[in-house]
Amino acid sequence: MATEGIFDWLGQMLGKAIRFIVELLSGLLGSIWRAMDDFLHGLARAMGMNVSIFSFVLLIVGLMLLYSGVRALFRRAFVGGLILTLLGLIVMSWLIH
Repeated sequence: MATEGIFDWLGQMLGKAIRFIVELLSGLLGSIWRAMDDFLHGLARAMGMNVSIFSFVLLIVGLMLLYSGVRALFRRAFVGGLILTLLGLIVMSWLIH
């Protein structure tokens, strides 16, 4: 009888410890997720674009094109730089309402 009480108590303590760890990680990851969500919504609202994964992919592509165009202009590749910058501006103008 005494061993059943010990194992019951041990099982309860282990269960409480696991539950505490799971709730702690859930709260932490939930807070990080909410912060990322708020950041992306604020960014989209400030730029005047839709909040979708497609919009953010286009935003990254547009920024990469603009960055490549400016780098090409600094390397004195004027034709390539102008083309890349113009493409980046076209992609960015599609996003902004």
